[in-house]
Amino acid sequence: MRSDGTTSNARITELLMTRALERYPAESAGPGDIVAIAGFEDITIGETIADPNDVRPLPQIHVDDPAISMTIGTNTSPLVGKVKGHKLTARMVKDRLDRELIGNVSLKVVDIGRPDAWEVQGRGELALAILVENMRREGFELTVGKPQVVTKKVDGKVHEPFEHLTIDAPEEYLGAITQLLANRKGRMDNMINHGTGWVRMEFIVPARGLIGFRTEFMTTTRGTGIANSISHGYEPWAGHITTRQNGSIVADRSGVVTPFAMIALQERMSFFVKPTQEVYEGMVIGENSRSDDMDVNITKEKKLTNMRSATADSFESMTPPRELSLEESLEFARDDECVEVTPEVVRIRKVILDQTTRGRETARQKRQDANA
Repeated sequence: MRSDGTTSNARITELLMTRALERYPAESAGPGDIVAIAGFEDITIGETIADPNDVRPLPQIHVDDPAISMTIGTNTSPLVGKVKGHKLTARMVKDRLDRELIGNVSLKVVDIGRPDAWEVQGRGELALAILVENMRREGFELTVGKPQVVTKKVDGKVHEPFEHLTIDAPEEYLGAITQLLANRKGRMDNMINHGTGWVRMEFIVPARGLIGFRTEFMTTTRGTGIANSISHGYEPWAGHITTRQNGSIVADRSGVVTPFAMIALQERMSFFVKPTQEVYEGMVIGENSRSDDMDVNITKEKKLTNMRSATADSFESMTPPRELSLEESLEFARDDECVEVTPEVVRIRKVILDQTTRGRETARQKRQDANA
């Protein structure tokens, strides 16, 4: 019996009973047995399998609505297809997303009117990051947008999803955790001190406030904190949340990263790239020490002349670059940035690669914000 009340007949073609960690064929099963059955098409969670002569549906299981969405599409960077054997076409990406929907009932795939990209909605950024990581390991090259929240309009006002966040942590981190969540528009709902050195805190936080929260939380608690969240429903828009203070360092041309350019620039920024790594115009190569973005020439080479220098024999020290994982890259990306995902490397890039076009778009956006 389906969730909409309609019924249809089907025949069980195979019955597998679970014993310990293994499954074996069986002819029948009784109450309390854990079984797997085959022979049903288009079945989903919450639907009832019953005797056709006695159809009494069980209470339906409700799956929480998606709270976070991100755009997943084919790789559109200049370095696409550098390695043979990767899966590059839109048809391959769409078939893989359709297969994911069969076993993952918490996901939704929404058509956004583009032939090479789709909006994928899920319960949280971690679930979506796991999907992208699995596709990366299967050989896909993807362009992934920054995670966004799925909003609703209630009585003409924008509402966003909120999460009920439960945290268990050592009590010496109480102030730091409270400050961290206050910056993300969270409000404390309850706090219990067990008297054992640990404290339990409950917060109501906007779902977008939890984007990038996990990494900061683990850093703040030095890996000792435990956090879990469940859906709290929709509430009015909580306002602007600042998640990253520093701007991006963007490559202004294609080429190969040189140590000479990195040494000259490292005083003002931290890098995500290594020497000899290939870059392209519009690729984010580091984090600026200031709040605005900066375009730099990371491929600049030392001039080879016969002039002698008094410091020729001195060695320059170069700070090692930061290596961002897929989840950290999704957290770092701003609204005008996206993440290029390949089986070998994860890169952050601007949505608009051309420097001139991107500058005009940024100026136009600033004028709109000033007039709003």
